[in-house]
Amino acid sequence: MDTPEEENANAEYLQNITIPSALISKSLGDSLKKALNGGEMVNMNLDWRESLPHPDERVEYEFWTNSNDECGPKCDSQIEFVKNFKGAAQILEQKGYTMFTPHYITWYCPEAFILSKQCKSQCINHGRYCAPDPEQDFSKGYDGKDVVVQNLRQACLFKVANESGKPWLWWDYVTDFAIRCPMKEKKYNKECADKVIQAL
Repeated sequence: MDTPEEENANAEYLQNITIPSALISKSLGDSLKKALNGGEMVNMNLDWRESLPHPDERVEYEFWTNSNDECGPKCDSQIEFVKNFKGAAQILEQKGYTMFTPHYITWYCPEAFILSKQCKSQCINHGRYCAPDPEQDFSKGYDGKDVVVQNLRQACLFKVANESGKPWLWWDYVTDFAIRCPMKEKKYNKECADKVIQAL
C-alpha cells in the first residue's frame, strides 16, 4: 500500500484524519459500493508492510502515564487500566508481538518562577521537571517533586528491565507500587519503592 502523495488534490484533507485510516482511489471505492449494494460479499486484505517504520513484525506502542494516585477519577481510571491490561501486555511482550515504551507527563517551571515556593515544591533539577501537587495544597501531604522522582524511578526501572530483555517487569512494578505504596497510607516513598523492586 502506498502512502498518499502530497501533490494529490486531496492532500488538504489528510491533516484532518485522526483515526487509523486507509485511503483508496474513488474508482475502487465506487467498485466496493457497487458490490456491497448488489449484496455481494466483499473481502479486502490490506498490506501495511510499507507503512510500518520498523518492519520487525512487532507492534510498537507508547503509554503516557503518571505515578500520582491522588488526582481523583482520572488517576483511578489510569491505574485500573494498568491493572486490567497488565496480563495481556506482558504476554504480548514476552512472545515478541509488541514493543512497549512508557512515558511520563512532566512540565517545566518558567524561569521567572524558579525560586517560588510552588516551583521548589513541584520541581526537580532547577525547575526542569515538574508535576502538580497531588493534593493541590502546598502545605500538606506529598509534593509534585515526589511524583516526579517516582516517575523517574519507574522510567529507570523500565530502562534497566528493557536492557535486560524483560521489559514486562515494568507492569509488575507499577501495579505493585500502586497497591503497596499509596499516598493515602503515607507509603509513597523510596523505601516502599525499593521493597517492591526487591520483590520483582
